[in-house]
Amino acid sequence: MEVVIQGDADAVANLAADAIERLVSSRPNAVLGLATGSSPLGVYDELVRRHRSGTISFSRVTAFLLDEYIGLPAGHAATYREFIERHFAGLVDIDPTNVHVPDGTAVDVEAACSQYEQKIRAAGGVDLQLLGIGADGHLGFNEPTSSLASRTRVKTLTEQTRTDNARFFDDVDDVPHHVVTQGIGTILEARHLVLIAIGAGKAESIARAVEGPVTSMCPGSAIQLHPHATVLVDEAAAARLTLADYYRATYAGKPAWQTI
Repeated sequence: MEVVIQGDADAVANLAADAIERLVSSRPNAVLGLATGSSPLGVYDELVRRHRSGTISFSRVTAFLLDEYIGLPAGHAATYREFIERHFAGLVDIDPTNVHVPDGTAVDVEAACSQYEQKIRAAGGVDLQLLGIGADGHLGFNEPTSSLASRTRVKTLTEQTRTDNARFFDDVDDVPHHVVTQGIGTILEARHLVLIAIGAGKAESIARAVEGPVTSMCPGSAIQLHPHATVLVDEAAAARLTLADYYRATYAGKPAWQTI
């Protein structure tokens, strides 16, 4: 696992966008894992900018989202399908049929979860998975005590997560109680994990995920088990890292040919 501390959110977004651009340039049919929420917004903005400047094309890329609410009607502004359309997919040249989102409206949700896993396997697996982390350490919507071997399934949100996500709704009571989410085991099968955290509100969860024990009480700590995980944080999110100076020195001393 590599921890990279940058001065601000823009620098974090640029590094993540660099990694995606390198991947897509070398493998135009790459499979991307996309996250939602506030953390990846800067990355999507930067990727859209680069696409519009002619630097990168997503025409052959396939994408899989981490999660989706259960119970929201198709087209609801707070669904993650609508989120990714507004902030990324609808602004670049990716084929809409190649953008896959867990089905929160399925009559048989369990069957839909199995089908989602099958789609990821059929695509050859995820090459690069963008991730955020919740204040309680959740990864995707894998709340504390989630199995580290879990697969795509239904989860019940904690009240903390519902409160955190209320900003995307008119009222906290409108936030669904249930979601479909890729499991920790599913996420760990991606070939490269890029976890982004911005701001002081993420400092505690980043410290637990990076330097604490691997435990289901902090699902984000599962990234320690991955052979190629990159944690990109700004100074505020890095504030509680014991080895912050070591991470800075390690990154500063990387050879030019070695990327994240």
